[in-house]
Amino acid sequence: MSKSKADKEFVAHVIDLMQIIGPVESRRMFRGTGIFLGGLMFGLVDKNTLYLKADDDCVEDFLSMGLEAFTYVKQGKQCQLSYYQAPEEALEHQDDMLVWANKAYACALRAAARRSADSI
Repeated sequence: MSKSKADKEFVAHVIDLMQIIGPVESRRMFRGTGIFLGGLMFGLVDKNTLYLKADDDCVEDFLSMGLEAFTYVKQGKQCQLSYYQAPEEALEHQDDMLVWANKAYACALRAAARRSADSI
């Protein structure tokens, strides 16, 4: 299935907004698009919705705003990833995107540090 023009435009908009935190890039994945900085995935786009990485340090920020986790169905079971919808304000204002993208990237850095420590 090819991505629609609207999907590509939405991803381009997200990437443009996120340049405020560094050279963010997108990569096509199974059914969506991963958002990366420095080789770390900290966001994903699925069906024109941006989801940002969350962990115990910041998940409450998402939940308190009523933002939902990214879910998908695998072998008939509902699965949830540690990515939550980005607030609408982040998609409209670069200052808001700066806050939320940095928060998500910090989660990705912590996850990478844990993986690195676990492999020692």
